[in-house]
Amino acid sequence: MTKDSVNSRTIMWQSLNDREDFVLEYKQENEDEILQAKPQKSVLDIDNKKIYIYAVTLENLKDDMVYDYRLGFENNRSDWYKLKTAKENNNKFKALIFPDSQSNDYTEWKSLAMNAWQNNQDSDFFINMGDLVDNGYDLVQWNGWFNGVEPMVNNIPVAPVQGNHETYTTDWQVAMPNVYLEMFKLPPNGNDKYQNQYYSFDYGDVHFTVINTQDDEMAEFEPDLLNEQIKWLENDLATTDKKWKVVLMHRDILNYGRDAKALGDEISFSRHGEIYMPIFDKYDVDAVLTAHLHTYRRRALIRDFAQNEQGTLYILTGVAGNVRYPSLWHKNPFDEYVPPQPETNNYLVLEADENSLTFNCYLPDNTQIDTFTLTK
Repeated sequence: MTKDSVNSRTIMWQSLNDREDFVLEYKQENEDEILQAKPQKSVLDIDNKKIYIYAVTLENLKDDMVYDYRLGFENNRSDWYKLKTAKENNNKFKALIFPDSQSNDYTEWKSLAMNAWQNNQDSDFFINMGDLVDNGYDLVQWNGWFNGVEPMVNNIPVAPVQGNHETYTTDWQVAMPNVYLEMFKLPPNGNDKYQNQYYSFDYGDVHFTVINTQDDEMAEFEPDLLNEQIKWLENDLATTDKKWKVVLMHRDILNYGRDAKALGDEISFSRHGEIYMPIFDKYDVDAVLTAHLHTYRRRALIRDFAQNEQGTLYILTGVAGNVRYPSLWHKNPFDEYVPPQPETNNYLVLEADENSLTFNCYLPDNTQIDTFTLTK
């Protein structure tokens, strides 16, 4: 995903070969003229091997245009793939939203992602809400994740959210999420130190803000992350001129009783809820999507830490991999919809229109279990 969805796209690929002759070729659909772009290269040194990651950001593309693109070196060329730019001033679009996809076997993730894609091929992009993989330093898992979203990721852009599992080494120690940071070249946030950790982008009349909730894990490595991100977040939300503001963050804003330890009618907010919810109130954020707990919950509208019809919609997005916590969490007083327990996988579809945002939640068999529409 790029900051400007109308006129640009970033295309990335990886190789075990260090080549200087890789090239990206692209053209307008049904046109003969082929343009070329040279990639930027970075190196990921992991598992005693080097992985070379290549990226091209295409700019000055035409709006509402289908392009064909392919990769090549020497006389070799890949198949052609398609990308479509957004239409200028068109506020109608669709996005797929996937909760935590972390798995020990990515078969179910692939089945869910491809089923959602097959049933929503008019989607303009997709979001993955963090914990893309169970272990952020396991390349086998990253291959499983990428395999699960192919061919969708070859045709529409992804907007990833960093989760805590992206920070875990193969011996389950916390480290910088280096693999995640190299795998995704994301819109610049104005601070090279934290590039790819948090970002924002626009699609139609919606401003999406993606924040990093791993400040606990990163305290040893980036002790200023939280304070720097808060300053960026306030400026990001204050300066957008879009009609809608949607925040994507991995960790949730509520605490839940678990197993035999119910909270009863007590409402308890997480540390990240206490930090960020006043900011969301201040800048009138319309919706906040979270993950991490592997359960789907739609809450009452909340403002000033209380139910308020003028408040923000908070949705805990569920689970998309095979790591599940069946019937673990008790109901929170703010929960307005909880799926039947024990839960299976799910995905969401966001449909934006001129005056509304609709969030639909589906089971793997495409049964709709929840829906909510914001209007403005």
